[in-house]
Amino acid sequence: MTSRQLNEATGYDVYLKCEMFQRTGSYKIRGPLNKLMQLSDEQKRRGVICSSAGNHAQGVALAAQIYGIRAVVCMAENATPSKVAATRGYGAEVVLHGTIWDEANAKALELAAEQGLTMVHPFDDLDLIAGQGTVGLEIAEDLPDLDAVIVPIGGGGLISGVSMAVKSMAPAAQVFGVESSDAPGMASSVQVGHVVTLDRVDCVIDGLRVKRVGETTFQIVSEFVDRIVTLPDRDIFSAVVWVMNRCKLVIEGAAAAPVAALLNGLIDLPPGSKVVCVLSGGNVNLERLGNGPFN
Repeated sequence: MTSRQLNEATGYDVYLKCEMFQRTGSYKIRGPLNKLMQLSDEQKRRGVICSSAGNHAQGVALAAQIYGIRAVVCMAENATPSKVAATRGYGAEVVLHGTIWDEANAKALELAAEQGLTMVHPFDDLDLIAGQGTVGLEIAEDLPDLDAVIVPIGGGGLISGVSMAVKSMAPAAQVFGVESSDAPGMASSVQVGHVVTLDRVDCVIDGLRVKRVGETTFQIVSEFVDRIVTLPDRDIFSAVVWVMNRCKLVIEGAAAAPVAALLNGLIDLPPGSKVVCVLSGGNVNLERLGNGPFN
């Protein structure tokens, strides 16, 4: 999709990769479909488990339903209610634990050991990354002459897959990653040359709120991503409203990060450059709209 107003606001020829139109409302169905297909019969019989801010949960739940596999999902207690409900709706058993992904992940690892379940990591898994990378393949196939792609970063799974796919098909294209400056896990890791655990995470955006990125994703990002930029949550939320107002698209916070980077002048490219923003998902809690009149 394109937006004349976004082109005018940025000076670029901007395309929007709208992953919120996927089943489950985000790109996160792609990785689990590939990952679960690789499991042995015994692993499928025992079932799978994951930890997630919400979108990975739905992706694993639906993929497991498609393959007829039991799925257990650990989510933070403050996860978006609509994402919790959707995950249960796809047939997964939901366990709420902790306040950030890292704490939910620790619970998932505990249950995996106790019950013999196969862990489906939300980002640091090569089979999963390969599935997410189909986003990049589609971008490069549709726009072989693209100049840049901008991707949000949480744990790094999406940008790892997209960057490798894009660089393999359009080597001259630049790949930009966007993080919240309130949780700059990947930017901090790349800066010092190894994975770091953040002392604190002030980010409140589900898909960007990670204390420690993956070892695998860090290595891929270090090799294939040209630059990582950061900006505060408030600027990203402003971009959510901008996209809803100007583009008439419902997107979640993480999905707005690439647009926020463009609107705030963080992407330095020649005028008229062909740029793709990956809008990673649209699972946002809209219940507040029912609390008052609006037109």
